[in-house]
Amino acid sequence: MVDPKRRQRRSNLSADPVHSAVGELESGHLRKLGFPVAIDEPYQHFQFAGRADVIAWDVAARALLHIENRTRFPNVQETAGSFNAKRAYLGRVLAERFGIQRWQSETHVIVALWSAEILHALRSRSETFRALCPDEPAAFAGWWGGHAPARGTRRELVVLDPLAKGRQRSWISLADALTARPRYHGYADVARLLGRAA
Repeated sequence: MVDPKRRQRRSNLSADPVHSAVGELESGHLRKLGFPVAIDEPYQHFQFAGRADVIAWDVAARALLHIENRTRFPNVQETAGSFNAKRAYLGRVLAERFGIQRWQSETHVIVALWSAEILHALRSRSETFRALCPDEPAAFAGWWGGHAPARGTRRELVVLDPLAKGRQRSWISLADALTARPRYHGYADVARLLGRAA
């Protein structure tokens, strides 16, 4: 039952600390490499509208990186629909916004939390995720290393640890995630650790 007099609160970034931490890590890393970055970037293409979690771009190279962060997969089909709409329309809208006829390179990446919850979802729906993100993360690796890919449109999935320290790998590919050990049990573990670090 819902009290109609009670106003619904709008969510904010602090309502999902793990999602925010992943975006913070990505945007900080990409900015240090010299890429401009935007968070929660809105777009609309006729009836399709939404927000991109993280984007980075290189206008000179006409290269776009779009990251869709996932800390959980409560509904895999909804994730697929959202990701597919963004990869179909986001690049076109942003190219027009930046005054570019079209991107030479578009990289669309699902970045998932390195947890047992996520690994279970990836393993139980592995063919769905392979169809959704069929490419090995070479383009993401390029962006992460400071080099925007020159050409092509790619769909990739990586599993990331927002709390990786020192020599630990911060991310792995979908193929590696199907056999890797989890770094955390679930979302709550990461949220608790982030709370301690704050």
